[in-house]
Amino acid sequence: PGRGSRRARSPPSVWLAGSPTRQPLSLPGQRLGTMLPRATGLRTRGALYARRWLSGTPYSEMTIGVPKETKELEQRVAQVPETVAKLVKEGFKVEVEAGAGAAASFSDAAYEAAGAKVVDRAQTFKATIVTKVIEPTPEEAALVEDRTLISYIWPAQNKDLVDQLGKQGATVFAMDMIPRTLSRGQAFDALSSQANIAGYRAVVEAGNAYGRFFSGIMTAAGKVPPAAVLVIGGGVAGLSAITHAKALGAQVRCFDVRAAVAEQAESLGATFLKVDYEEAGEGAGGYAKEMSAEWHAAARAMLRKQCEEVDVIITTALIPGKQAPTMFTKEMISKMKRGSVTVDLAAQNGGNIETTVKDKVIVTDNGVTCIGYTDMNSRLASVSSTLFANNQMKFLLSAGPLTTKVKGEYLIDHADEAVRGMLVLEKGKLMWPPPMPATPPPPPPKAVPEAKAEVPVDYEAIYRANATNASIAAASILAVGAVSPTPAFSSMFTVFTLSTTIGYQVVWGVAPALHSPLMAVTNAISGVTALGGMHLMGGGLLPSTSAQALGAVATGMSIVNIVGGSLVTKKMLDHFKRPTDPPEFYEYYGVPVAGMAAGYFLGNAMGFKEMTTTVETAAALLCVGGIAGLATQKTARLGNTSGVAGISLGLAATLGGVHWDMGTYAQFAAIAGGSGALGTAIYSRVDPTSLPQTVAAFHSLVGLAAMFTAIGDYTNLIADASLAYDPVRLCSVGFATAIGGVTFTGSLIAFAKLNGNLSSAALKLPVRDALNASLAAATFASMAILATGPSPGLGLFCLGTNAVLSSVMGLHLVHSIGGADMPVVITILNSYSGWALCAEGFMLNQPLLTTVGALIGSSGA
Repeated sequence: PGRGSRRARSPPSVWLAGSPTRQPLSLPGQRLGTMLPRATGLRTRGALYARRWLSGTPYSEMTIGVPKETKELEQRVAQVPETVAKLVKEGFKVEVEAGAGAAASFSDAAYEAAGAKVVDRAQTFKATIVTKVIEPTPEEAALVEDRTLISYIWPAQNKDLVDQLGKQGATVFAMDMIPRTLSRGQAFDALSSQANIAGYRAVVEAGNAYGRFFSGIMTAAGKVPPAAVLVIGGGVAGLSAITHAKALGAQVRCFDVRAAVAEQAESLGATFLKVDYEEAGEGAGGYAKEMSAEWHAAARAMLRKQCEEVDVIITTALIPGKQAPTMFTKEMISKMKRGSVTVDLAAQNGGNIETTVKDKVIVTDNGVTCIGYTDMNSRLASVSSTLFANNQMKFLLSAGPLTTKVKGEYLIDHADEAVRGMLVLEKGKLMWPPPMPATPPPPPPKAVPEAKAEVPVDYEAIYRANATNASIAAASILAVGAVSPTPAFSSMFTVFTLSTTIGYQVVWGVAPALHSPLMAVTNAISGVTALGGMHLMGGGLLPSTSAQALGAVATGMSIVNIVGGSLVTKKMLDHFKRPTDPPEFYEYYGVPVAGMAAGYFLGNAMGFKEMTTTVETAAALLCVGGIAGLATQKTARLGNTSGVAGISLGLAATLGGVHWDMGTYAQFAAIAGGSGALGTAIYSRVDPTSLPQTVAAFHSLVGLAAMFTAIGDYTNLIADASLAYDPVRLCSVGFATAIGGVTFTGSLIAFAKLNGNLSSAALKLPVRDALNASLAAATFASMAILATGPSPGLGLFCLGTNAVLSSVMGLHLVHSIGGADMPVVITILNSYSGWALCAEGFMLNQPLLTTVGALIGSSGA
């Protein structure tokens, strides 16, 4: 039935646990999950039937209102033209108050161009959903009436406001109540996005008021030491302040009651300070808890000493629903040097510093400038509004479709942890606070360890262990030499070993902040699976055999990955650029690369065949440089350029070595052009928040290309009676197929989880481990049979079985892992694709494939 007829019907009824009668389902917009406790575990056919009747409200029937913020000093706006355009595209109607975005540099014309209607203030409050930044005043709340409001609410502090909205029958979502431990909720976490900006702005304000450099300098005129900056609180705002103060060259110290912050602060280059008093500071939801009086006394003694040493103090210590703790007394501030600065980001809730005056800048008697601004985000109104609007938009678009899988319909689903956590009122009924998750059972008491006699230290043990490991390695190398079937295998093994070692050493130099771009650039480089596909291509303008067709498809998919992956890497790295960075002209490096390729083609045509090997060597070195360049942000974009140059020379060397007819060259040109255009088109549609899942999607193409190349090579092998039985080649075919299958389906599942197409929850089948073991055993069995050189029919059956089983295994393995761990999973799958490339190198006797594959495999591992 259509939407209209579905709404007109009477809702069905179901038997509810503990109820003697049949209970009707609720109004559209309320799922069965909101009526039953989860513990009932409703899984009956009747319940599944009932779910089909449940529906939300189509976006096309809803209007979003965006009134202007009226609070003093507030310059943000709840929606910006960018998010308005996306909401309108999804089907919403958007009405914006005239001048709502003016203070944040968004004109009425920009909103109208994005598809919004500019209206008066009263009209925006008549919308289906009213979106605001700051909690409404009583007058604004009255205008909401019984409609839906999404904004900051702070229900613990604003009970009168909640009561007023409840009496009106309103539905209210609080942007300050997102469950912060929910990994999916990070996209809606306005507190974090705004705190990040506030931490940055605090450093800017401190630098403006501080009379010296943050970074130390030494000139002929004299030496200026770096500023010492103390950041109190290691939450999002504190870590942001650390990052930007460190970027300006300051010596940064950090203090937080939570011991877990120490590692984060130190990874950003700060020195973490500790109190000489043992007490855990972790509270619920990732926040800090209130500490004891004894702890505060010990902390003040430590901080008093810091006041004598530091130049800038930035405080961010807040506890939800509580008055901000006083960390610095007037007496402590009096110990600071003249010209020092304090910035109190907790000024809104009373402040962490006794000298703070809300919304004012004062100078103490001893010359310390104390900044108490509460509008840090409004001082960067444009970017603050953009991030806040994105948080709200993503929440709106997830409410319903995430759990019902019905796109284009808004639904309040209590089974959605984000929706339930943020829901303060539902049709006037108080829903705050949300139900607490089940408390885990207490851990068993720790057994008191028995006193053990002191064991003397054996200093020789480590040397004996290392000598044993070295002996095993030496024996393994000799064994490989003893069973090596051909000189070509021995040579390829040497290439494999050296490349693996180089990859392992190079990746340790990559900066932790650049691990995501590393994943992207190695993914792009893994597109050299195109070289394997090119060795199978032929037939003129169109492939004439199944092997040639598989090679053409593998080449096309790989080039999509090369082009799209390289552009995605560039976009990732561009986020690290600062407006003050000098311009870069990496396009000039295209001249020597093009010159080398042209010189190679000319030399190859003149009969200098060994130039192919030297160009492949240059390509391999440039791929190594692609990873090595990510050691620092300064050289990261050069690294991406180096990787692209390496892939380009690898393609050139392969083109010169395959000796196709002109028709096949034309076939390759068409495939390369079309695939490159497709990769560019995919890249152009990717927004910054979708970069990780885009890498995963591109990566699935690498796995599939490896499978196609291996299967195509085997069909060539069984079709040519002149080719002798080669166990190395057959084993390589099996490994490339198996690893490619796992990479292909695993990457698709990773993409679906990161993109929200699949639930981020881990799939927990009762027979999970047994299923994985069975799939792996069956896959290896099919590979073992294939390695014996069976009949063509049996060989194809084993290879097909290998492909299917490995694909199922990749799907199940990754689906059994939670969405928060997908970035790590993608890194591991990236490593797998490297080993698949190595297998292709052994299979086709192509050292370049083995070199690049070992480089990617070891770096990903």
